[in-house]
Amino acid sequence: MKFRRDAPVALITAVVLVVGILTVASNLLFGGMTTAVERSHVQLMSAIINFNLDGAAGNALARAEIIAAEPEVRAALARQDRPALLAATSGMFATQKDNYGVTQVQFHSAPATSFLRLQAPERFGDDLSSFRPIVVAVNREQTAKKGMETARSGPAIFGVAPIAAPGGTHVGSVEVGMDFGPVLDRLKAAYGLDLTLFLDEAPLRQTATAMDPTVLAEQNRVGSTIKYYSTDWDLMRTLVTSDDLRVHDEPSDYVRKAAGKPYGVIIVPLRGASGELLGAVAVTQSFAPTRGAAGRSLVLQMLFALFAMIVLAGVVLVVVSGFLLRPLRAISARFAAIGTGETVEDDEDDDRLSIEMAELAAEQKRIAALVAAKRGRGS
Repeated sequence: MKFRRDAPVALITAVVLVVGILTVASNLLFGGMTTAVERSHVQLMSAIINFNLDGAAGNALARAEIIAAEPEVRAALARQDRPALLAATSGMFATQKDNYGVTQVQFHSAPATSFLRLQAPERFGDDLSSFRPIVVAVNREQTAKKGMETARSGPAIFGVAPIAAPGGTHVGSVEVGMDFGPVLDRLKAAYGLDLTLFLDEAPLRQTATAMDPTVLAEQNRVGSTIKYYSTDWDLMRTLVTSDDLRVHDEPSDYVRKAAGKPYGVIIVPLRGASGELLGAVAVTQSFAPTRGAAGRSLVLQMLFALFAMIVLAGVVLVVVSGFLLRPLRAISARFAAIGTGETVEDDEDDDRLSIEMAELAAEQKRIAALVAAKRGRGS
């Protein structure tokens, strides 16, 4: 074993191992932080969609209650005067449709018979009790309710309010339906999210008989669901598969790549006002910034680790060679000169020796002096 070779190797190996372990630990810690950030993004996406859907239902209910409180509306519905009711509300509906995303306004006779659809005045008189539980509940309990349901003209976010005749007798109800499209578009504009509404196909076909038939086209089918609306269908169709939607009665989330970029996706169940499952909303946002930051961090950590290894290895070599091996070689040469009787001059670097090396050099001088004195007496 050669100290001048093996000692630096051992020390440098120890440095490499320690720096490497610290780098790995740091990367794992940062990776955990990245995962936590992405998890918080997923939770935020879920909170945003739920909050805004509930807010849209609240807006629909507020509009329905305003309409239900109008004296002309109450009187016309009490008289079962459809032309008067249409005349009193058609202008209002046009304004709400153009400016606020209201796509459906329907009046019902108790307990659940369609009296007037402002979006389709020619269709009325059908019984809604078999597929519109929210209308049945409002007329039975005479209290306002809100939620999501599928009507004849398609799914919407509804607010339903009871209507009383001028004398106070309950005569029916009015619903205001807001389409999902404008709500999802606003979320994309405000938060940079992409969203797609998937509806279970069987109940949609059974109930929404007046809906645009192109919605049910084959290219919109994903497993047992139908894509009803999407802010970016080209992106979402690569991120959401039929397997992802196979069981969507509980929220689920995952990360998947599209066009080489990672996206966080959450599937949020969509339930009707009475709790029945209507479908799901898929929400996605690019995770490229967080994943990119993690990748850049890994590269920087590796570069810093390599730099630290090189610097520390250089320090080890300088310390071992300059503070130990070089003085030791010089002092060893002086000890060797004692046996040959050669005179060794003091080294000008002796004043820079470490305390331990200085003590060894002093001991060499003491021994050399003793040997020289004995030689002098012997001669």
